[in-house]
Amino acid sequence: MVKEKLKDATPVQRDYQELASQLEPKRPAVLNSLRAFLVGGAICILGQFIQDMFVRWTDFDKEEAANPTVAILILISVILTSFGVYDKIAQWAGAGSAVPVTGFANSMASAAIEHRSEGLVLGVGGNMFKVAGAVIVFGTVAAFVVGVLTWIIEGSGGGS
Repeated sequence: MVKEKLKDATPVQRDYQELASQLEPKRPAVLNSLRAFLVGGAICILGQFIQDMFVRWTDFDKEEAANPTVAILILISVILTSFGVYDKIAQWAGAGSAVPVTGFANSMASAAIEHRSEGLVLGVGGNMFKVAGAVIVFGTVAAFVVGVLTWIIEGSGGGS
């Protein structure tokens, strides 16, 4: 894509792009991967710990403990986002902080916090659901596709 843009660029723009690419710091891929792994793993370990505590301290089995565990992870993520801590973790950890539940809660809370001055409905609600809408739509479509593929692979359920 960059090369396509350079085709239409002036010589000065091409020179600038070449200089910028030479001066751009190299990304430490191994270190970034290690950070993402450590933070993503730590979030998952925290979730497992919370679930185990629900199983141990209540009458929940593992499946029943899953919902309150997710709720607590969301609550922790929103609280850390509201204090600006989650963003610092995300800067350091990169993709590791995007573990689905906590990453999604962070993006929802960030949108709400960023647009709160525009009012509750159009600011907070409208911008939160710009993020959520895409996730819900693609999640629903993906679930439908997986369901149809499972139905096809396992057979249509008739006859045998």
